[in-house]
Amino acid sequence: MTNHDSEYFSEEGIKKLKEELESLKTKTRRDIADRLGLNKSLGDLSENSEYQEAKEAQVLNESRISELEDDLRRAVVVKKGAVRDSVEIGSKVIVERSGEKLEFNIVGFNEASPEENKISSESPLGTALLRHKKGESVIVATPKGKIEYKILEIK
Repeated sequence: MTNHDSEYFSEEGIKKLKEELESLKTKTRRDIADRLGLNKSLGDLSENSEYQEAKEAQVLNESRISELEDDLRRAVVVKKGAVRDSVEIGSKVIVERSGEKLEFNIVGFNEASPEENKISSESPLGTALLRHKKGESVIVATPKGKIEYKILEIK
C-alpha cells in the first residue's frame, strides 16, 4: 500500500501542511525581506554577518516551501470513519503485547508522532500491522528481539 510517489496524510495533517506553507510564503518571506533590506542599508555586505544569516534563512525557507509544495502535490488524504476489516493507513488499532493493551494510529511517515501514538506505516510495527485483521498476530523484529502483537480491534 505504500507508494513512494504518494504521501499519506489525515485531513488534519493536510490542513497543518497548508497552514505552514501559507505562513512561510507570507509572514516568513516578509520578515526575511525586511531583514535583508535593513542589513543591505548598513553597507558592506561581505562583512555583514546579519545579512549573511538572513540570506541563509531565505534559502532554508524557500527549500521548506518547495518541500511542502512537493508533499502536497503527492498527498493522498486518508479519510477517517471508514469501516475496515484490515489495518490500513488511517486505522486506529488496539493491540496486545505481553498482556498490555496499546492503541496506535497508523499514519503516513510525515505525520508520525510516537508521543501521540501515531506510528508510520513505514515503521517496522506499522509495516507489520498493515493488511492484517482483527485476531491476527504479527511479529516485529526490534533491537531487543522479536515482539508479538495481537490485533484486538481495528477502528
